[in-house]
Formats: sequence, C-alpha cells, structure tokens
Amino acid sequence: MSVAPAAVRASLADAVPDVFWTDRPALRPAARPALTGFGHRADLVVVGGGFTGLWAALQAKEEDPSRDVVVLERGRLGVAASGRNGGFVSPSLTHGLAQGVGCWPREIATLERLGAENFAGLQEAVERHGIDADLHVPGELTLALDQRQVATVREAYDLHRAHGVPVELLDGPAARARVDSRRYLGGMHDPTVGLVDPARLVWGLAAAAERLGVRIHEDTAVTGFEEETSRLRVETEWGSVRARKVVVGTGAFRGVLRRLAWYTLPVYDHVLMTEPLSAAQLDAVGWRGREGLTDAGNQFHYYRRTLDDRVLFGGYDANYHFPGRIDPRFEQSASHELLARHFLEIFPQLEGIRFTHRWAGVIDTTSRFTPVFGTAFGGRLAYAVGYTGLGVASTRFGARVALDLVDGRDTELTRLEMVRRKPLPFPPEPLRSVGVRLTRASLAAEDRTGRRNLWLRGMDAVGIGFDS
Repeated sequence: MSVAPAAVRASLADAVPDVFWTDRPALRPAARPALTGFGHRADLVVVGGGFTGLWAALQAKEEDPSRDVVVLERGRLGVAASGRNGGFVSPSLTHGLAQGVGCWPREIATLERLGAENFAGLQEAVERHGIDADLHVPGELTLALDQRQVATVREAYDLHRAHGVPVELLDGPAARARVDSRRYLGGMHDPTVGLVDPARLVWGLAAAAERLGVRIHEDTAVTGFEEETSRLRVETEWGSVRARKVVVGTGAFRGVLRRLAWYTLPVYDHVLMTEPLSAAQLDAVGWRGREGLTDAGNQFHYYRRTLDDRVLFGGYDANYHFPGRIDPRFEQSASHELLARHFLEIFPQLEGIRFTHRWAGVIDTTSRFTPVFGTAFGGRLAYAVGYTGLGVASTRFGARVALDLVDGRDTELTRLEMVRRKPLPFPPEPLRSVGVRLTRASLAAEDRTGRRNLWLRGMDAVGIGFDS
C-alpha cells in the first residue's frame, strides 16, 4: 500500500523534537549537583550514569556497603541511550540467539543460562528496591513482512526450540489474530522478552543507589585520567576525584578512553511515539496483548505499546556520520518521515493518527554486535561498552563483569571467551565510512533478494557480526 506524502507530513505535524520518556517534567527528578573542587576521594568512581554505570554502582554498594562509590555523568541522567531506547528487555547477552551461536558456539549454553539469571536478577532488584518502571514480560513477536522473512522466522523458531526457548510459531492468520496487519505473513512469539519505561528505570536505579550511599554528580564530564602511586586521578571539567578503582560505562561516547574508538561505532537510531490510541483504534489493530513487536529483516522495525496505549515505533535506518561524529543536530532527519510512512503502511487502519514525539539515540555498536570488555592503567580501570542496541538488561551483566575485572577476580564471567577476546577493531577513516556504506547497501540487498553477497560472506568469514 502506498501512503501519500501529505498523510506522512500530517502525522508528524505536531511531533515535538524531544524524547517522550524524559519529556515528563512531573516525573523527572531534580538535577544532582556537579562535582567541583580537587580534594575528593572515593574507593570506586563510575564514569557514566546510564544503565551500565548505575548497575555497577548499585551492585558494588550492595556487595560492600562500606565501599565509597561516586558516579560521574556528563549530562543529565537518562539523556543518552539509557533513556532514549524502546524499552525492550531481552535476556540475551549476545544480541540474540543466532548471533550468540555464530560468535560463541562453545559457550552459548552458558551464555543463555547467564542471560536468564541476569534477567531474573534484574527483575528481583527492581522489585526489591521498589523501582516503579512499568516492567512487565509480555513477550516479543517477530513478524514476517514478506515470504523471505517467513523462512527467516521459521529458522529462528527452529534454533530457539533447539536451545530450549519455549517459542511459538505462528502462521499468517495466527499472527494477524495477535496484531492485525495485512503485511503479517507469519511470526514467532518469544515469551522471555520484557518491556520497561527506560527513563523511569534510570531514575529508579539512581534513587536506589543513593539510598545505599552512592554519590551521583550530573553535568560532570570526565576529561582524563592521571596515574598516581596508589590511586587513579579522574579529571573533570570542574575538578577531580582520586579513586582506588574506576569503571567506565560511557556507551557510544568514547573520548574518555581513547582505545574504545577502535571497538565501537556510533550509529543513530530514530524513533517515533504516537498519541494514545483510542479504544476504537486499538480494536482496529487488534493488539489485545502488550507484546513487543519486531520484523525479521536486516533493516527491521521495533514497536511496542506503552501502558497508556501509545505506540513507540523505531529502527530500520542506522545512520553513521563521518568520522564517528555525535551531534544533537543529527537527531532530526528524514528517517522520521520514512518511519511514519512505514507505520502507516503496516497499519492503514490508523490513518489520521498523530505522532507526538520524534527523536534519535546513538547506539554503541561493535563489529560482532556483542559488548567489549577490558582493563587499563594496570587493572585499576575496567570498561564495558558496545551493547549494540540490546543493553537494557545486558548492561547489568556488563556492570558485573566490569566490577569483577577491576577487582581482579577470577570468576565464571571473567573466564568467558566473550569477555576475554575482543571483537575485531574497526578500520580507520575513511575505510570505516566506506565499510559502513557497503554493509548497509549489502544488508538492504539481502532483504530484497534473500541472498548474502560477497561482502557479507567475507565479513561472516572473519567474524564480523553484521547479520541484523
């Protein structure tokens, strides 16, 4: 079905260029003060106040209440990836089962078990700390939009069943009975995936950490590190703090530790949020459950209902800006018009709906789509970055890995090949940009033809994980 350009423009006419999750002043906590002055000390300094940093601070303090923990966030809590995502909470630590099998075939059973344990630990912590973040587990529907994707869904179903995941295969009528779109030719329901309000999770984790004694400073950009005899001096815009140990969880923002630029690539992902659907609109769509939805292409959409019956719709485009620039000006683009058109093509029965918010966020992707871990400064600093858009739950695991690394512990987690072996580094510019363009074009061609070209097969052979 073709959607008229005027209908796309009308749907976006009232959309504010802001993130829905954080554009709620009544819910957003007051700003924490910046760290100023030069006489500060801490046992552990956490750089980055997103999910990785807050989980690291919370777990460190729960493990040792006497540990003095400081979190330094360059902006406001929730303004970066942790507060801009779709709120899908997947137990996977490997960007999906297929990616995990491809990258870590010998460890996949262990990684699946650890992922389930991490997911359960997240749920338990949210409940124990009284974090009201709308966390619920309705599962996820992966939907086929064409015949090639029908085969892809079937392959995914067989793989999940082989690894003990209780997924359900849906034919076209069964998929459309869950959510009604003429585009849906089949699907798979995975009951293990949850949904959450990501900003409220960030704010709730921060409040829980503070109740345990963690000190959090916002608007405090870290500018560098200096080694001292027994400590690492963390330099900031307005001062410094001497730390016995440091954990870095800065996502796509890599300047604080130069080596991360080799392993992570900042990619913009765009998102829309609708006005609340009326009872009649919900009935027209038939979306009676609250499953998260995605489709089975390389360039895929993700969408979900909020508890006030809005629909978040994002994904498809992944935009890289030479030479890895991150700039607020990139957050508004033609990708929003493309998303609006796709939404109306999938749900023509919602013609006339309005989007209230349009935004983008930066994903910290790695060449294998799974995180990168490591240490620096003689082991006094550990980092965990590169969740590639699937970090709402796996950041808790990554924080635990980083704490074990910085504390010098030999654990089941630090012995994982996924932790010990880094992904292939990205090449320098301009080869990096050329590679990104070739990859995007090749993935789009595979969606059209069902065939993986020489470029993608070559990347498969060397372990680069661009398969979704």
